[in-house]
Amino acid sequence: QVQLMESGGGSVQVGGSLRLSCTGAERIPSTGYIAWFRQAPGKEREGVAAIYRAGGSTFEITSVKGRFTISQNNAKDTVFLQMNRLKSQDSAMYYCAARDRVPDYEDIFRSAVYSTWGQGTQVTVSS
Repeated sequence: QVQLMESGGGSVQVGGSLRLSCTGAERIPSTGYIAWFRQAPGKEREGVAAIYRAGGSTFEITSVKGRFTISQNNAKDTVFLQMNRLKSQDSAMYYCAARDRVPDYEDIFRSAVYSTWGQGTQVTVSS
């Protein structure tokens, strides 16, 4: 059974950086995707970035492009989300999620297609 665990969250000032880690990914097959989602209080969960396990292709939503980078280590047991130039609107609980197969392109950031989730790590950005 796959268990994902996030770490690396914390409090940072606007303009700062954090690197989130998602461990436990080694059992996700090469055909799978791993994504980072976030949810702020009172808002819907939104996909932020995703990575294709085999090819390493990455996807980011427009609001984080150029600031956030998703990657995986060579052992493919950990997925990272490097977050730079953080903004107050980036404050949220961040979750990593995985699915075993390639999703349709339009579903990459749809939370319902991901079957495995971590418990989240809180990111707070203050001015």
